[in-house]
Amino acid sequence: MTARPRENAPAPSRAKAVSFEVKPWQEVYLSERLPDLDLQYSPEPLGPGTVDAARHAEIATVFIRSVVSREVVEALPNLKLVATRSTGYDHVDLEACRERGIAVCNVPRYGENTVAEHTFGLILALTRHIHQAYLRTARGDFTIAGLEGVDLKGRTLGVVGVGRIGVHVIRIAKGFQMSVLAYDAQQNPLLSDVLGFEYAPLEEVLGRADIVSLHLPLLPSTHHLMNRERFAMMKRGAYLVNTARGGIVDTDALLWALDEGILAGTGLDVVEGEELVVDEEQLLGQAGVEEKLRMVVRQHVLLRRENVVLTPHMAFFSREAEQRILDTTIENIRGYLAGRQSNDVLGRANLV
Repeated sequence: MTARPRENAPAPSRAKAVSFEVKPWQEVYLSERLPDLDLQYSPEPLGPGTVDAARHAEIATVFIRSVVSREVVEALPNLKLVATRSTGYDHVDLEACRERGIAVCNVPRYGENTVAEHTFGLILALTRHIHQAYLRTARGDFTIAGLEGVDLKGRTLGVVGVGRIGVHVIRIAKGFQMSVLAYDAQQNPLLSDVLGFEYAPLEEVLGRADIVSLHLPLLPSTHHLMNRERFAMMKRGAYLVNTARGGIVDTDALLWALDEGILAGTGLDVVEGEELVVDEEQLLGQAGVEEKLRMVVRQHVLLRRENVVLTPHMAFFSREAEQRILDTTIENIRGYLAGRQSNDVLGRANLV
């Protein structure tokens, strides 16, 4: 005989979760696919000022503007999982999460082609002066003086970091009939043979490349990788493109390289300290505010330069990539609820 459930049996409790930095369509998408969660939403990033929204949450999903600091972790006694909807996780205090036994997962891949395509958008904007031409014609000026570009065919692209995104960049570069030099701590000779590129030491890549494109995570070892010393190694008149993390490039050194003519231009989807530009009024009353304000000023200086193309951390930002991010996040949460770890960050991260 099949047992019948008691009519008055209490419904099983649902895990509480809060998803930060979400849009209305994303709320619908997540709710439809995670019906077993007590899921709340906030359009704001998680941080000290919004931590109350997750006070009782077991799961928090966040994006790149959220700052899951030790202070935030300590304010969330029930937190068991941080699911960041990004590949990078430098906005999460991993040591604090490890100490508390909080699992952290990310989205290792979702927009390799998306970021690579944006990278070449920046490259073309720089080498063909597309942004300058647009601004000029928008003012009714159809002259082309000073807008002479350079062909990509036959040029050398230096790819620093041959991960999933870097590989897509190399594939696109070969379509433009470019030569490719690449630097990576772990070399894959078979990959270089198949795609037709050459591995080289970083100093050689910087010295030979006409365009250098960065595709590295932000780690203690990569912070300010592009400093004054390394800019001085670059081929004079080269271009730098960064769609990775802003902290990889020392902003003062970048300005110096532009002033010295070492760089003909730079395309940046990320800038050092970019989180400070979002809500500049929040700088008031913070410790170290003077240095933070100086950082913001330096970014505004970059914005005013004609040979600088800035986009607002949007290289990942296509509808297809956003959906892939949500699909992986959903699988990460389902894995946690089923007692298995998906895309475990703490198991991969070096916290030393």
